[in-house]
Amino acid sequence: MSGKDEKGVIGILTGGGDVPGLNPAIRAVTIRALREGYKVIGLKRGWSGIMEIIRDPQADNNPHYQVLTEEIVNRAGRTGGTFLHTSRTHPGRVAKDRVPEHLREKYHEDLNDLTSEVLANLDFLGIDYLIPIGGDDTLSYAVRLYKEGVKVVAIPKTMDNDVPGTDYCIGFSTCVTRTIRMTNSLRTTAGSHERFLVVEVFGRYAGFTAMLPTMAGAANRCVIPEHKFDISRLAELLARDRFDNPSMYSVVLVSEGAMFEGGEMVFQDMEKDAFGHAKLGGIGDLVSAKLKEISPSYNNGKAINVINQKLGYLVRGGDPDAIDSVVPMAYGNLALDLILKGIHGRLVVLQNGRYDDVPVDVVTSSKKIVDVDKYYHVDRLRPKYQSFEMKPLFLMTAD
Repeated sequence: MSGKDEKGVIGILTGGGDVPGLNPAIRAVTIRALREGYKVIGLKRGWSGIMEIIRDPQADNNPHYQVLTEEIVNRAGRTGGTFLHTSRTHPGRVAKDRVPEHLREKYHEDLNDLTSEVLANLDFLGIDYLIPIGGDDTLSYAVRLYKEGVKVVAIPKTMDNDVPGTDYCIGFSTCVTRTIRMTNSLRTTAGSHERFLVVEVFGRYAGFTAMLPTMAGAANRCVIPEHKFDISRLAELLARDRFDNPSMYSVVLVSEGAMFEGGEMVFQDMEKDAFGHAKLGGIGDLVSAKLKEISPSYNNGKAINVINQKLGYLVRGGDPDAIDSVVPMAYGNLALDLILKGIHGRLVVLQNGRYDDVPVDVVTSSKKIVDVDKYYHVDRLRPKYQSFEMKPLFLMTAD
C-alpha cells in the first residue's frame, strides 16, 4: 500500500489502559516518520484493530485504522488519552464471542489464537515496521510478533511504571503528580474532621505509584503489593501519626494490589479482561473498614473515622505533565532513529537518566517491582530515605 516515493509504511498502536502522554508519542513518531519519507498508519483500539481488518480492498476498514497526517497528530498531540483509542485485546487468546464476525466460521474454540490473521493483516496493509506503545501485557504480544518475523520497535507505557528494562514508562510522572495534588487536596477535609485518610492508587504488582508520592510527603505511610502488611500495625502507626499532627489526621496510600497478611488481592468481581487479569478494586474499602474497627485500641477506646478515596481514573484522564510531554517526544524519535538504521526488535528506554534501547524480549524475561529490602521499611510501612546519590530521577525505578 506504500507509494513509489515512500521509504515504507510504519504502523503504530496504543494498547492497555490509557495514560497522559500517548498522543505526544504518536505525534512524535508520525511527524518524524513523515519528514523522513515514511507513510504512517494508526491502528485503532490496540491489537483489536489489526485483528479485525477484512482483507478485501472493497471492505470498509475505516473503523480499524487510519492514515496519519501532521494535521491529525498536531491537533491531538497536546491532549491526554489516545486518539487511536485502546483495548486490552490479546490476539493470541481471543474468546469465542470476541472473534471478529467474518472469522467465526474459522475460529470457534473457547480461546482462539488469531496471530496468523494479525500477520496477514499487517502484510495486507503493507506495514514494514510496527511501533506498539503499551505496558508489559501489550508488549508481550509484540514480542510474540517479533518472534514471528515482524519488525517491532516498542515504546513502554504504564502509570504503574513496571515494564522491565526501563526506568521510566509514559504516564508515570503524571500519575505521581496527580496523586500528590489530589491527596493534598483531601487533607483539608481529613484535618477538619480529625480522621484517617485512606487513598487507593494504581499498582497491581508494583508499588511505585504509592512509594514516590509518599516519599514526596503526600502520605505518612503506604502499603504496596510487594509486602503483605499487618493491618493492626498500620492502625497503630496511623494513630501515632495522627496524634503527632497538630491538625489531628494522618494519611496512607494503598496500592490496588496491596494485600493483608494471610490474604490475597481483592477483586471487584469474577470478570477478567482480555489479558486474563481479574479486575482489582476494593482494598481501600477493606483497609478503611478495618482501620476504623481497630482504631479504638490505639486511641483510648475511641474509634477514629476514615475518609476513603479511590483516585482511579482521575489520574489517567486529562493532559500530560511536562515529563509526560517530553519523554514521549524523545521515545518517538528514538524509535525512528532505530528504524532509519534498519534496527528492530528493540524497546526504547530511559536508563540512569539517559535514553537508550534494549532487546524487546526483556519485557517477558523479567519482572519489575519495588526492591523491598532496599527501599521499603516493612516495620514502619513507608519508604526508606537513604542512599540517593547517583540514583535516577525516580530513585528506585531503575532496579
